[in-house]
Amino acid sequence: MTSQELQTLKNKFDIIGNDPALNRALEIAVAIAPTDLTALVTGESGVGKENIPKIIHQFSHRRTGKYFAVNCGAIPEGTIDSELFGHEKGSFTGASEMRKGYFEEADGGTLFLDEVGELPLPSQAKLLRVLQSGEFIRVGSSKVLKTDVRVIAATNVNLAYAVSRGKFREDLYYRLNAVPIVMPPLRERQEDIHLLFRKFASDFSEKYGMGKAVLSADAVAYLKSFRWPGNIRQLKNVAETVCALEAHRIAERNEITADVLALYIPKDDSSLLPVVSSRQSGDAMNPGEREAIIRMIYQLRQEVDYLKEVISGQTPAHVPVQPAKLEAHTGHHEWDDVAAPGEIYSQVSQPEHFHAIEEPDEQDDMDLSIHKAGEDLIRKALEKYKGNRKLAAAELGISERTLYRKLKNIEQ
Repeated sequence: MTSQELQTLKNKFDIIGNDPALNRALEIAVAIAPTDLTALVTGESGVGKENIPKIIHQFSHRRTGKYFAVNCGAIPEGTIDSELFGHEKGSFTGASEMRKGYFEEADGGTLFLDEVGELPLPSQAKLLRVLQSGEFIRVGSSKVLKTDVRVIAATNVNLAYAVSRGKFREDLYYRLNAVPIVMPPLRERQEDIHLLFRKFASDFSEKYGMGKAVLSADAVAYLKSFRWPGNIRQLKNVAETVCALEAHRIAERNEITADVLALYIPKDDSSLLPVVSSRQSGDAMNPGEREAIIRMIYQLRQEVDYLKEVISGQTPAHVPVQPAKLEAHTGHHEWDDVAAPGEIYSQVSQPEHFHAIEEPDEQDDMDLSIHKAGEDLIRKALEKYKGNRKLAAAELGISERTLYRKLKNIEQ
């Protein structure tokens, strides 16, 4: 597309910005519009993903057909199949009449499935079928119906990660992702932030007959420095709020300075981020974290000792604790001894020339430290539960039998 054609497209769909990543997304949408390829639009919430399916529909041969936008995350799981594929009269409580679903209503047109990652697995299987063959069945019916619908999907979650966690069907992911279209977050569109603010301020001023907010140079810099986790939607809210509450400044034709603008932009809170970047100076590790780390090191040490004994050809003095089944009555993982070494570490090679590893002298101090930490954990658990060995064992993540054996070793 030429720059003039691209600008005409932006004006038609009220899209503001000149970011290269944004331009690329728009160009892809126009390029695939004449085909029936399925596209997956990805991007954070509030970046304007809903514009892409509209563009594709308007530039396609289906533009005279119906266009529906469905937010899959806003429909209750129990009714999603009925909404998408329809239902027969009496198929469930409240189904007083037959109802067509979106796939039936949109026959010959385009269906935009927003937040497609929120679909439950059973619905994903039905969606895959209609994408592959155009066939679907209404809820409560056994009759196979046909439809001809162009599907555009969008999501703000990482579907590849959802596939790896078993939350999203892999075959459906590849079927939807025939043409990936990525919408960039606002923080990566630095030069577009001020353009968008001016557009929203101008629209608000025209709608309510108020003065148009003008930002000073330092306010523009402050605007660009913010992360904008809510993206364009959040920026629009800030622009309209500033125009409404700073009307007196605007009437006096004073610029909105950074100090004033800062009153309407929330401060970045590191505790709200997915991962805290660094621990503040002076913060100490709390006792719970310290005990959890010691417990993991202690259990890992047991496994290492056992492996060394197996590899060196010695008869293990003990078998390290290993995860067993989840006890339904406690709701906690129970850890137990395993009857035979071969059930834990199968096919452990024991080459004849392999000998026991000589440990350095410093290892003795480490062993004593780890064993001491393990004994301290056992004593604290028993004190916490006033000598109740069953509860103490559950707290430590070991079986009662293992706890008895360890107590015996401590007393010796």
